[in-house]
Amino acid sequence: MKNKIITLAILREARIDENRSPFVPKQISNLLNKYSNLKIIVQPSKRRCFKDEDYLKTGAIITDDLSYADVIFGVKEVEISTLIKDKTYLFFSHTSKVHHYIGKDIKDEAILYKKELLRAVIKKNITLIDYENIRDISGEGYRYLGFGRFAGIIGAYNTLNLYLKLYNKVTLPRAFEINNYEQIQKLISKQNFNKIKILLTGSGRASKGAIEMLKYGNIKEISINDYLKKKYNEATFCNISAKKHVERKDGEVSSYQDFILNPQEYKSKVKNYLLDTDILIACHYWDPKFPKLFKPKEINEFKNLKIIGDVTCDINGSVPTTIRSTTIAKPNYSIDIDSMKEIELGNKGIAVMAVDNLPSELSKDASEEFGDSIITEILPYLINKDDGRISRGTTASNGEFFSKFNYLNDFIN
Repeated sequence: MKNKIITLAILREARIDENRSPFVPKQISNLLNKYSNLKIIVQPSKRRCFKDEDYLKTGAIITDDLSYADVIFGVKEVEISTLIKDKTYLFFSHTSKVHHYIGKDIKDEAILYKKELLRAVIKKNITLIDYENIRDISGEGYRYLGFGRFAGIIGAYNTLNLYLKLYNKVTLPRAFEINNYEQIQKLISKQNFNKIKILLTGSGRASKGAIEMLKYGNIKEISINDYLKKKYNEATFCNISAKKHVERKDGEVSSYQDFILNPQEYKSKVKNYLLDTDILIACHYWDPKFPKLFKPKEINEFKNLKIIGDVTCDINGSVPTTIRSTTIAKPNYSIDIDSMKEIELGNKGIAVMAVDNLPSELSKDASEEFGDSIITEILPYLINKDDGRISRGTTASNGEFFSKFNYLNDFIN
């Protein structure tokens, strides 16, 4: 960034329920003070969690015109018609799992959107860098960016609130009404969740966020051995990683690496843990090649299971009860355990929380944490010399997909 003027832009989010930002005003101010050759454009938005005036005061330029931006930052799905040819975009395209739709008749609007988005990216010669794919040297390892922690925090908060609602207790204010994590912590810490037993899956950012929230709720973490064998007079939870909830079908000793390489050789053993579980909170990464947590016909065996908070929110994915995603406005529904059809939320069936943009409920805190990660982990390698992380995260450039994502040609065609 020595002499050349570089212009970054913040995109206006297209989704009506999305109010996060890739950068918060104080981060823009710090960047402009640090780099004299940097310009920052912010597309005006009435929904963003920070006002246009907040950005204007930092020295950012407020304009709809992004045509002279070098790099354009968004968060979620973009409006395809507004994509500018020959530009570099960073956002979550959520296209890494579309390979299992190749060759199939697609009716899901979300998947059809991804197909049209990728077609437009190629046609308009756009460089698409997907936050989800900016990872360490292994390419499959640590993600430098993500809203997962806040997805877990709000997912657990919403799930506990669903418990209060279902059992006719006084519910807590919704997180988006407060939009302050410290206030959320204080609210949850005053609750008593009796003797509920919670099983929490995952070992990444989302599960760590959920653990934060459960602990603020005075819910005690116990080992899987104690979870299965002991009785407690207080609320408890157990966190299991993929290593704990799968096993080889042939009974051989295995490793997580073997599971990743040979997922077809594995089956889930989560059923054993759900026999005496009240609430399941799913935060683990799932791929269609992986086994589902349990089969629909097994649900009848889970006599105490009344609530599932699906933070992963893979439709018809690892959690069979997640037949659709939900919105911040209407976060819950119930599933009839015999027909697996949706029914009115109540004491029958299993209640499901499956909001697909959970971090938006704490948009200010989530945006600040995300922006900090971009500034430290992405900008230096994007603007100066790339150590490989940017190229690994690049889905398409110069009118074609990077070799790692060649399967997307079959998807869009």
